[in-house]
Amino acid sequence: MGIIDDKSGLDNLIKNAQQLQGTRTVPFGDMFPDRFMRQYTNFAAIEEMFERGGFKVESDADFEAIPQADLDRVVAGNTQFRSWEDMLGKAGEEYALRQLGLG
Repeated sequence: MGIIDDKSGLDNLIKNAQQLQGTRTVPFGDMFPDRFMRQYTNFAAIEEMFERGGFKVESDADFEAIPQADLDRVVAGNTQFRSWEDMLGKAGEEYALRQLGLG
């Protein structure tokens, strides 16, 4: 029986979808779990990507200070993605599926 084959599974899916609504800040480790990083990048963790890319990221402000072109260059050279936006988009999809209980 699948998640939508019974009423409780559908109720859980609806509840989880409602929790995803709105704008939220998601920690890097939740958005880019180690499993994601190992599957799609040459890094074991998002922190390793930042460190090896020469970025010191200890706060949101540190991350926001990284020039987009520099981040895109690290992503394009070490991942299956062409840019940070592409990587973030895939991570967001997988995060949403995990939060819905489907991934």
